[in-house]
Amino acid sequence: MASYDVIVIGAGPGGYVCAIRCAQLGLKTAIVEGRETLGGTCLNVGCIPSKALLHSTHLLHEAEHNFAHMGLKGKSPSVDWDQMKAYKDEVIGQNTGGVEFLMKKNKIDWIKGWASIPEAGKVKVGDDLHEAKNIVIASGSVPASIPGVEIDEKIVVSSTGALELPKIPKKLAVIGAGVIGLELGSVYARLGSEVTVIEYMDAVCPGMDKDVQRSFKRILEKQGLNFVMGAAVQSVETSKTKAKVKYQPKKGGDEVVLDADVVLVATGRKPYSEGLGLDALGVKMTERGQIATDDRWSTNVKGIYAIGDVIEGPMLAHKAEDEGMAVAEVIAGKHGHVNYSVIPGVVYTTPEVATVGQTEDALKAEGKKVKVGKFMFMGNARAKAVGQAEGGFVKIITDAETDRILGAAIIGPAAGDMIHELCVAMEFGASAEDVALTCHAHPTYSEAVREAALACGDGPIHS
Repeated sequence: MASYDVIVIGAGPGGYVCAIRCAQLGLKTAIVEGRETLGGTCLNVGCIPSKALLHSTHLLHEAEHNFAHMGLKGKSPSVDWDQMKAYKDEVIGQNTGGVEFLMKKNKIDWIKGWASIPEAGKVKVGDDLHEAKNIVIASGSVPASIPGVEIDEKIVVSSTGALELPKIPKKLAVIGAGVIGLELGSVYARLGSEVTVIEYMDAVCPGMDKDVQRSFKRILEKQGLNFVMGAAVQSVETSKTKAKVKYQPKKGGDEVVLDADVVLVATGRKPYSEGLGLDALGVKMTERGQIATDDRWSTNVKGIYAIGDVIEGPMLAHKAEDEGMAVAEVIAGKHGHVNYSVIPGVVYTTPEVATVGQTEDALKAEGKKVKVGKFMFMGNARAKAVGQAEGGFVKIITDAETDRILGAAIIGPAAGDMIHELCVAMEFGASAEDVALTCHAHPTYSEAVREAALACGDGPIHS
């Protein structure tokens, strides 16, 4: 029986980062993973492969629509779908191989298989029992469906199946206008699919800043995505090669039938903790099926912790990473810290969308007096030079009295990278004036952040 200071269950971004930090802090560490490769959903069938396809198809879109205008003449490239998927798989392999190298470098044992916890301090994998002073559950999440819709990963697919379609569908129906649906919908729209996105709510990316929602939807419509908003999907009927999506307007009206070759169910994800034996252990769960934890990521069972998608909070890889490092610090007797009010969210379409902190509406609903600074990318020289100025903007929300930054949203080129300037500002309790007084290189997209900060004061320069 092997004995460890820490056994981490799950090798996704939360789990493997936690294991590395534990090892760095001098704890004898093992990680349990049943997949053939490390990295979890994110690296294998989520964040990373989808970004590879988004990049490939963005270049295709540029070649088809923008190259000639820039003086790049010639025939647009044809699509070799199998080669594009091979490129995606190569990117996956580079990243998962990198994580395996990090495990070896940090002397972390990879216990291959699926874990259960027969009792506190014990982890069973296959027929082998391992001892651990501390157990960290980082088992992640799986795609969620809706009543009347059964995922078969052939005609009706989750995000996993959407990354491996044998051919590009002529008609793709996407159920859900959240991050996953819009990213993968964009991929297939660029590849020539007729994409229809069906969303129950009245806006894309529910919960996001309303200004961003409106602009984002308009931009995606110009790119060829069709939207059916405020519609409740009743069922999906499949034949060997086709599907019929039946939906009804939630405000009332006749049922509508939409024909599709493939249906992507992008209605969110749900925590995954099956097979761990948590019920028998008496581990407390929330009403939503998440593992309940305290402010030190500890469950109600001594020595068992949980992080990432399996506990409360946004299901984001970087949130899981932060918790993984923090819980390692706690186990090592130090102070673990995660600032949940400064966790960015990004949609990797073109343009990208990035947000952090609270929205203007949420703050006003709390009765807070706010000031908003907004700057359109039409006034940004770099965005104009790359043809990404239309419709995008930077928006900063501050406390009207103190000027402290409370939230921000960016829709535009490199938004996912630019948002971090505002994350750092918020982490340090900075004011919009602090950002406005900081010199920004010209010409850069980030100048738009400074202009939005100036707009919180006397006004921007280039607007």
